[in-house]
Amino acid sequence: MAILLNDPKLSAISEKVRNGERLTIEDGLTLYNTPDLLSVAQLANEVNQQKNGDNVYFIENMYINPTNVCEASCSFCGFKRKPGEEGAYTMDSDELLRYVNERWNDNINEFHIVGGHNVDVPFDYYLDTIRTLKKNFPNTTVKAYTGAEIEFFARHAGLTMREVLEELIKAGLDTLPGGGAEILTERYRAKMSPDKASTDEWLEAHEIAHDLGLRTHATMLYGSIDTYEERLIHMDRLRQLQDKTNGFMVFIPLAMQPRKQSAGLTRRTSAFDDMRTIAISRLMLDNFDHIKAYWINIGPQLTQMALTYGSSDIHGTLIEERISHSVGALTSQGITRKELIHMIKGANKTPVERDTFYNVIKTY
Repeated sequence: MAILLNDPKLSAISEKVRNGERLTIEDGLTLYNTPDLLSVAQLANEVNQQKNGDNVYFIENMYINPTNVCEASCSFCGFKRKPGEEGAYTMDSDELLRYVNERWNDNINEFHIVGGHNVDVPFDYYLDTIRTLKKNFPNTTVKAYTGAEIEFFARHAGLTMREVLEELIKAGLDTLPGGGAEILTERYRAKMSPDKASTDEWLEAHEIAHDLGLRTHATMLYGSIDTYEERLIHMDRLRQLQDKTNGFMVFIPLAMQPRKQSAGLTRRTSAFDDMRTIAISRLMLDNFDHIKAYWINIGPQLTQMALTYGSSDIHGTLIEERISHSVGALTSQGITRKELIHMIKGANKTPVERDTFYNVIKTY
């Protein structure tokens, strides 16, 4: 279908997209700076249609944060607590099972687990978390521990990242979530997350995971001090690793949340930036099957819009999300399957319930 371009600078990019040619960082900057956002959206939608048709995927999952005690001092985080600080917690096995059982339903097929970098517990604590869940819920996928957590475990336990991942897989790990990536440039990380894995270490953790047979996820936390060029460098580094391993399943752009829910509009990413970033992600990451619109960050209405801006996934039920809600997320902490289906059908798309690996459970 021909797209009427209002910005002539998009003509060459449109030709590249139509011919299946990879876009450059300079092309990405043109897409970020053009006033013709609707043409960018149409190009991204066209690419997504070729990859996924009208299918939009979701999952019934449960979010678990076993501990919020953390050695890191990331400037964007309101979730972490220092040891002994008010509100600090570390679940033992009984507390973990109690937490899950209170929220459990038989449709849940994924545990999504991230937490603090807690130096007060041994590496075996993190292994036991997985073992406990696998023993009691053997048919539920365990998506646990970010690339930054893998680097922390290795450093804390005196192991290599490969050894850490091998032990986690033995315990029952099925996949890594995409967090901890933030922005994959050292300028950003030095200012925003100086205590966590470097760009190369985060990428290495996922490369090792892919080599060990895991398929994983990738995120980007945008909307603070990052430049458009840094966002595009981030995407380029991910697609270079994807060229090498083909181990990523999905890319998730995450809008930065302000530190307080009372923060005004000037402290939040704009709807235009959110939609543009999703569309550009779809166009830049030509070797990723899926771009996810994370409803927790951008809300249900914008998530519906994102389904015509290149997104083919809206994440899942979550049950009780804490990290975005520890800062300024305005959305609910969980959502029902019925609401997810309604959200997708409202965009005239086909809801597809999936498992962690995008195997179809049911089409609605």
